[in-house]
Amino acid sequence: MAEYRLGAQLHGHADDVRGICVCGDAGIATSSRDGTVKFWRQNPEKKSEYVLSKTLAGHSSFVGPLAWIPPSDRFSEGGIVSGGMDTFVFLWDLHKGEVVERMKGHNSQVTGLAVDTNSDIISSSMDCTVRRWRNGNAVEVWEAHKVAVQTVLKLPTGELFTGSSDSTIKLWKGRTCIQTFSGHADTVRCLAAMPGLGILSASHDSTIKLWALTGQPLLEMIGHSSLVYSVDAHSSGLIASGSEDRSLKIWKDGVCVQSIEHPGCIWDAKFLENGDVVTACSDGTVRIWTTDTNRFCSDEELAAYTDLISQYTLSRKTVGGLKLTDLPGVEALQVPGNSNGQTLIVREGDNGVAYSWNSAEFKWDKIGEVVDGPGDAAQGQVHDGVRYDFVFSVDIGDGEPIRKLPYNRSDDPYAVADKWLLKENLPLTYRQQVVEFILQNSGQNNFVPDPSFRDPYTGGNAYVPGGQPSSSNGNAPKQIFKHIPKSGMLSFETAQFDGILKKVTEFNAALSSDLEQKQLSLSEAEMSRLPAIVKVLKETSFYHTSKLADADMALLVKILMSWPAKMIFPVIDFLRMFVLHPDGAALVRKTIETGNDILMETFRKAVAPPVQPANLLTILKAVTNLFDSSCLHQWLRIHCAEIIDSVTNCKSSFSKNAHLAYATLLLNYAVLSIESKDEQSQAQILSAALEIAEDEAQDFDSKYRALVAIGSLVSFFNITLLQHFMLCI
Repeated sequence: MAEYRLGAQLHGHADDVRGICVCGDAGIATSSRDGTVKFWRQNPEKKSEYVLSKTLAGHSSFVGPLAWIPPSDRFSEGGIVSGGMDTFVFLWDLHKGEVVERMKGHNSQVTGLAVDTNSDIISSSMDCTVRRWRNGNAVEVWEAHKVAVQTVLKLPTGELFTGSSDSTIKLWKGRTCIQTFSGHADTVRCLAAMPGLGILSASHDSTIKLWALTGQPLLEMIGHSSLVYSVDAHSSGLIASGSEDRSLKIWKDGVCVQSIEHPGCIWDAKFLENGDVVTACSDGTVRIWTTDTNRFCSDEELAAYTDLISQYTLSRKTVGGLKLTDLPGVEALQVPGNSNGQTLIVREGDNGVAYSWNSAEFKWDKIGEVVDGPGDAAQGQVHDGVRYDFVFSVDIGDGEPIRKLPYNRSDDPYAVADKWLLKENLPLTYRQQVVEFILQNSGQNNFVPDPSFRDPYTGGNAYVPGGQPSSSNGNAPKQIFKHIPKSGMLSFETAQFDGILKKVTEFNAALSSDLEQKQLSLSEAEMSRLPAIVKVLKETSFYHTSKLADADMALLVKILMSWPAKMIFPVIDFLRMFVLHPDGAALVRKTIETGNDILMETFRKAVAPPVQPANLLTILKAVTNLFDSSCLHQWLRIHCAEIIDSVTNCKSSFSKNAHLAYATLLLNYAVLSIESKDEQSQAQILSAALEIAEDEAQDFDSKYRALVAIGSLVSFFNITLLQHFMLCI
């Protein structure tokens, strides 16, 4: 058969393209992590090209599944159904570009969509349910599986199928399951019709299966090396599949006849009626692949794509299983090691070279060049220099950056979830969702909790939803708590830099236009320096080599000291990120040592009445981030009493986020006071943390951090501290 070749590339999405819907002869609809649905029409002058016709924006988070409703009296140009992580199902009038029905009912991400012959909309969700919608209202709801439903398929002949994270496929008649298809070893991610034969399924077990409608497995296609996200069939008998392994595979009679590499994972792949294949890639681009020479792209575009693949492949080159581009440069050898024999791998040209720390001679000894051994690529993934079985990319929505969640099969998922949520400053109410996500994506659907795990508060076994509480054994060995005493500091490490710069620019313009305050505004040169600082702060992987200048610190001091209190909150937020950079923290300390205590001046300005809630939230987070740098610990100890007293007096102005930031601040102070054996501070910190723990109006996450602070302090209790504490209460 003729080979597929690149025909066209559709650029327009700002993030991963997640879904594709072939809209008959009208065009193609695509969904994205950027929160939009885009509709592309064929270029009337060149049928091989597609042009962007409409952008449909309405979802508040990333959009996944799509479905097409052909033109009718109601929809002159057709309708599009979309499902999002925001739990909504939207019905769009393509002609108007507007939402005409908003369907709310799911409690979690919408994962699949289908349109019945009577125009009912059928949706599946991570909340384990399937819903049937009619005129915007749910007319049927049922629990289809005990775990997440990942996909739904409605055949023209009437059969309804669902695929789930429980690795099964179910055939439904109404709300009754009449057949369960078992055979996959992991999540069933996608279902598609195979005309004349049955249905196709794509799974996280890296396989594709063809099933008869009776549930009999007819064929298994093996070739992908990672999770298979999508599958589709053409009337010619060809099958297309897309995978995490970055390949589009074309299958004929169960054999892979072509594999096409992409610069990212392929979330979806669909056939057009003419046999062309459309792919949705994580690089934000939609691509169309064709066997028709008349629809091939130009040689220049093909060469550019080939070069893109080469560059992408090079960027993923590994040495000893470590990504070359993630390795630090030789300048990292200027930093002393932590212990004798510590190993460090650095990038030297196109190679990785290992060094060992020699404590006796206080230098790094070269060990040699690191190379990949047989099977290294299959030994898991690396995160922060440590190898794990899995490193998941977690999208929590709401414009937040993608978070990395490392996990080993031998870990207790509940302990991993707790630790990760605490590290990422995320609500602990997400705990069960994170555990389910880990189990589903690691293929541990039959996970049994480790009996040796002990809850940090009760000493009981791991929490199991619906399980009976465990009893403790009086003869059990001494408990080793996982969270108490807390070690290490928490910080608020993410920031919306674009929003910060926009607000600073807005305030600066307001000062410039005010004759009485014009002298406080920043010059054009000073304003241009702020994006340059942001560039340095964003590139956290280069913190060991990047530099911040005295002039950068002077600029922040100028704004914080001179601007009105109601305008300083974006600059405090800037300072919050500034102190996380080693140079930033050192510059702040240097400024304080010259007699200009910019931190205390800013703190007092932020908490002075009348309190601005935005100032209060940003200063709480900024002071919390100071704990990240040991050079500022002495300043934190000196001002502990004033900081806690002043913040306590402002609690009536707290927002929910401010409560969480304050609890985090106290937790960091608890850790610092334990390390420095500061008993007087411990008493005050304990008293403040107890107020949070005893406040019934507090949210769960603030209470949790306060309890960790209390537990950490109590574990170091002694008589002297107890006496101080009794005086406080």
